Amino acid sequence: MMVSESGDLQADRSEPGRQAAPIAAERQSVMPRGGEAVAPSEALRVDGVSKSFGLVQALYRVSLSVDHGEVVALVGDNGAGKSTLIKVISGVIVPDEGQLYVNGERVVVRSPNDAAQCGIRTIHQDLALADNLDVVENLYLGRELFRGVGPLRRLDFAAMRQRTAAALLELGIGTISNIRTPMAQLSGGQRQTVAVARATLENCPILLFDEPTASLGLKEARHVIELVQRLRAQGTAILIITHNMRQVFEVADRIVVLHLGKVGAVLRPSSTTPEVVVRAIMGKAP
Repeated sequence: MMVSESGDLQADRSEPGRQAAPIAAERQSVMPRGGEAVAPSEALRVDGVSKSFGLVQALYRVSLSVDHGEVVALVGDNGAGKSTLIKVISGVIVPDEGQLYVNGERVVVRSPNDAAQCGIRTIHQDLALADNLDVVENLYLGRELFRGVGPLRRLDFAAMRQRTAAALLELGIGTISNIRTPMAQLSGGQRQTVAVARATLENCPILLFDEPTASLGLKEARHVIELVQRLRAQGTAILIITHNMRQVFEVADRIVVLHLGKVGAVLRPSSTTPEVVVRAIMGKAP
């Protein structure tokens, strides 16, 4: 994949046998949902996490895990503690008690930078994109590439464009024809894919999605779900918050139900029904 000066994506016409430099290390290859698969390994584990705000107990001894190449759907009614749990894992909120483990090792996450260093990235509902910047500038905002040294040090725009095109290609994103397009001109689904590409640019093995399709139309939501499925096939561990029960049963390997800050049930879509999940969300025995 080549990128013109204007940012248009073009077919690579380089000589045969020449390969582009890899963006990052290869992800672990896992085939979920049947077939001959590599035994999944635990990517993330939350153990006994509690958090209160004054007299409000937002989370109480919550425990869950996500394997490499697995999608875990986190569901619950409003106020169940879903977003609070995501913020604890991503380092936005420090829990009152409990531990986090990444690849079996205990980690201390007290800031988003700590989470990123542990390989955890979050795609928030508001996406946190800069509308006045283009796709490339958003992907590299705060982590720009430079070339040269001393007084000759300058931004390496060509390298950032090429790596952006490669990242979009790796994710199977073909809806953005020009990576120099300002974010304000992209659709909701395209903006969501840019947010995902930014999170995966450094090959983070653990992704957290907070309502990724809440503000999207049916076609754009379909594209995001397909993107989640491709990430799972690449071995990424995914924890996703969603209220859309159809999407839960389509994409999730396991369902964790939160009720009033506690884990109410852990279910598998293959052996349960939407009605049972809704009962668990309401606090009734599944």
